Amino acid sequence: MNPAQISQEFQEAQQVLTQFNTIENMEKIAQAIAIMHRALANGHKIMSCGNGGSMCDAMHFAEELSGRYRNDRPALAALSISDPSHLSCVANDYGYAHVFERYVQGLGQPGDVLLGISTSGTSKNVILAVEAAKAKGISTIVLTGKDGGELAKIADLEIRAPFSPYADRAQEIHIKVIHAFILGIEKSFGY
Repeated sequence: MNPAQISQEFQEAQQVLTQFNTIENMEKIAQAIAIMHRALANGHKIMSCGNGGSMCDAMHFAEELSGRYRNDRPALAALSISDPSHLSCVANDYGYAHVFERYVQGLGQPGDVLLGISTSGTSKNVILAVEAAKAKGISTIVLTGKDGGELAKIADLEIRAPFSPYADRAQEIHIKVIHAFILGIEKSFGY
């Protein structure tokens, strides 16, 4: 890639971010922060899941809460469904579609929150995790892209990146939303 092509990538990313920056999306982010804060304040946890780059985002979200984001503070109860032994065990015994669902069934409790991440909105294992969460009284928030897929129809709250044929543009929005979640949760606790 030459510098002009690289610059074009940054310009496109900026356009997508500008397109996403609407009052409706900011209200949804604020609503998600309130849901997650309430769960944590009441002694519950947040679980997160996704595939590939979305799993990396799920892990980043959880570690910033259980570790720290910008300032020192007490740890917050968050975990990503990313344990390799769990994933390989369930994938081997039940199929990959069930790796997140089984975790939610085993460790999720009413009052918890599940953050599901899927750039397409159609990841079967995230869909099954959301369905399992809803069956247990767990609030469900999803980050999606494209047309939102099945996740848009079943989650309690969906935040969708503007349409792009490529997953990376949705991921760029998702990571900014995740950082807004973390910062908002910290501020809601006064940190």
